Amino acid sequence: MTHKQQLPTPETLPATGKSRYGQFEKFSPVSREKFRQLSKEGRAPKPERLGIRCTFYDNHELHKWLADPVNYRAEV
Repeated sequence: MTHKQQLPTPETLPATGKSRYGQFEKFSPVSREKFRQLSKEGRAPKPERLGIRCTFYDNHELHKWLADPVNYRAEV
């Protein structure tokens, strides 16, 4: 039986690149489900799907959302 090795989560969210929800979860003021709902409504960064089970978010957009989650609107 193999064990998954957990990589340490950084103390800050990188300014560039892509992150999965688990990587920025501790910075998020909402739950995973609420973030998904906000994302569908355009009030949180849009997901970038790389497969059925692989979803990433742009770190630049996440920083904008985290700075002002109430007034954030995803760019169309």
